[in-house]
Amino acid sequence: MEAVKSGNTSSEFKPAERKKRLLLMGNEAIAYGALESGVAFATGYPGTPSTEVVETIAHLKPEVFAEWAPNEKVALEEAAGVAYTGLRALVTMKCVGLNVAADPLMSLAYSGVEGGLVVLVADDPGPHTSQTEQDDRYYGKISLLPVLEPADPQEAHDLIKYAYELSEKYKVPIIFRTTTRVNHTTADVEVGEFVDLDRKPVFKKDIERYVRASMEGNRKRHKWLNETLKKIEEEFNEMPFNWVEGKEDARIGIIVEGAPYNYVKEVLPKINADFKILKLSTPHPLPKKLVVEFLKTVDEAIVIEDGAPFLEEEVKIAAYEEALNVPIYGKRSGHLPLEGELTPSLVRNALLGFIGEEGEEYTRPEEVAYAESLAPKRPPVMCPGCPHRGSYRAALDALRDLKLGRYKVPIHGDIGCYALSLLPPLEAIWTEYVMGASISLANGQSVVMGKKIIATIGDSTFFHNGIQPLIDAVYKNLNVLVMILDNRTTAMTGHQPHPGTGGSETGRKFNEIDIEALVKALGVKYVKTVDPYDLKATREAIKEAMQIDGPAVIIAKRECVIPVIRRGEIGEKPIVIEDKCTGCKACILLTGCPALVYDPETKKVRIDELLCTGCGVCNQTCPFDAIKFPSELKKG
Repeated sequence: MEAVKSGNTSSEFKPAERKKRLLLMGNEAIAYGALESGVAFATGYPGTPSTEVVETIAHLKPEVFAEWAPNEKVALEEAAGVAYTGLRALVTMKCVGLNVAADPLMSLAYSGVEGGLVVLVADDPGPHTSQTEQDDRYYGKISLLPVLEPADPQEAHDLIKYAYELSEKYKVPIIFRTTTRVNHTTADVEVGEFVDLDRKPVFKKDIERYVRASMEGNRKRHKWLNETLKKIEEEFNEMPFNWVEGKEDARIGIIVEGAPYNYVKEVLPKINADFKILKLSTPHPLPKKLVVEFLKTVDEAIVIEDGAPFLEEEVKIAAYEEALNVPIYGKRSGHLPLEGELTPSLVRNALLGFIGEEGEEYTRPEEVAYAESLAPKRPPVMCPGCPHRGSYRAALDALRDLKLGRYKVPIHGDIGCYALSLLPPLEAIWTEYVMGASISLANGQSVVMGKKIIATIGDSTFFHNGIQPLIDAVYKNLNVLVMILDNRTTAMTGHQPHPGTGGSETGRKFNEIDIEALVKALGVKYVKTVDPYDLKATREAIKEAMQIDGPAVIIAKRECVIPVIRRGEIGEKPIVIEDKCTGCKACILLTGCPALVYDPETKKVRIDELLCTGCGVCNQTCPFDAIKFPSELKKG
C-alpha cells in the first residue's frame, strides 16, 4: 500500500539507536524497554497475561527492585511512593487487577508523579484466563489519565520508553494497556542498552499536591489534570506511534488500534477495494485533530478494536463535535462482535461486509481437523498429587459424615488452581469470581442462612484480599469455616513467591509470614493446620470445625507438587494389587486423579507410573484395600 503519511516525529521522544535483535515475547520486550528507560522499581501482582514482565526484569537485572506485592493496590501505592521521589517505576497486573488498584489510581492522578510511572494492565479479550473481558481503557476516562496501547512486541518495547518520557514531561502516571496477543506473541525485537539514570531519590513536602484531605487543593489539582490532559492530546496528534497509511485517494477509512492492526494488514491484500488506515496507539485522550483530519478524507469509516467499542465511541464523539456527516461503523453497528477476541477471519469478514460483499466462512484445513481428531479430549484437571484434591475430598467426606450432604452447605471457592474442584468428580465449589470473595460470601450467607458456611481460599489469595474478610468474621463472630489451602506458592500463574513463602523474585532475603500465627493473632479461636494428603486427619478436623460456634480456620498445608517434581523429590509410588481390585472405580470417582486409569480389558484400575506422584490419596479411598505402597506390603 502506498503510504500517505507516517508518524510525525516532532515529539521529544527519539528511539535509542538499535544495538541488537532478539526473539522476544511481548512481555519480555516490555521488560527490555523498561530497563532501557532506567526503571528502578518494578512490582505488581502475578496474573496472566502480564506476569512475565516483572519476572524478566528480575532475571535481566537483579539489582533493580523487581518483587511481587501482596495485591495490586499495595503495588501501585508502593510504586507511587518511588515515583514521588523522582525515580522511575513500573506496576504490572492483569485486567481485573486494576479494579483492586483503582482506589489509589484516582487520587494518584491528582497528585501526579515526579519520576516516570507506568501502570501496565494486560486485558484479556476472549477471555483466555480471566473472569471477564474487562476493557481497562475506560479507566483512562474515569481517572483522566492517558492510555497507550501497542500493536506488537516491537512497538510495546518502543512505546513503553515513550511512556516514561511522557509521564515525566507531564508529571502524570501512564496507563499502558496491552492485550493477550501482544503480551504473549513472540517476534524479533530490536533492543538497546540498559540505562542507569543515576538519580538520587528526593521527596519534597507539598501539601496541596499530595494531601487529598484539602478540598480546595483537590479542585485545583482537578483543574491541573484537565489542562494537562489537553496538552497530552495535542502531543498525541503529532506523536510517532499514530500514523495514516494507504492510497491517498481511497475513500474508505479504517481506524484501528492495538493487535487488530496486524490483522488488517494481513487481510487487506485479499480484499478488492482501496482502504485508507489510521493506526492509533493513543485511545485516550483521543487525538481529535488527527482523527477529524482523517475522517474528512473518507466517505465512511469502520473502527476495529479488541474489547469494548471504546475507540468507536470516542471517534463518533469527535465527528459529532466537528459536525462531520461521516458514517462510522464497528462493534456498535454489528460489523464486529461485542464479545470475544478479534481474529483475522473476523476482521476480513467485517471489511467484506463493509463494502457489500459476502463474508467467507472459515474452515479448518483438513490436516488440522485430522490432527485434532486424533488428539484425546483432555478437560482441565488438577495435577496428579495436587494437595487441593485431598482438601476437597476431605471436606465432602466430612459433610457426608455429618449428614449434611454436598447440597446443604455452600462451599465457596476463590481464584487459584483449586477452582478446578468445580469439575467432576469433586464438583465441590459453588462460587468463584474475585480474589478473597469466598470468605466475604460465606460471611454474608452465614448471617442470613443461620448455619456454618465454608470458604476455601489459597495462600497467595489469602494474603491478596482474604485477611480483611476474615477480620470481619472474627469481629462479628460469624459462623464460617475458612479453609486456607496453603500450597506454599502462587501456583496458578507460575509459582511466584508471596508473603507466606519468604521467597523473593530476585533472591533477596525476605521474612516469611506464618499464616497460622497471623490467623491466631486476628482472634480466631479454632485454628488447625493439617496435611491434605492425610484424608482422615483433614476430614476429622473439618468435622470438628463445623461444630464450632463462630469463625474457624483450617490450614491445609502441603507444597504444590510441581516444584517437588522439579526437584526430583517424588518418593514411593503405590501399586494396584490386582487380586483385590474389583474394578469398582471408587478411587477414580472419588479423586479424579489422572494417574488412575481403568482398563476395560482387565476391568481393573492401574496406576500410570509416569503421572503418579505418590501422594497416597487413592490409597486412602480404595474400599477394598487394593492400592498399597510397596513398603506397606513388605511390612505385611
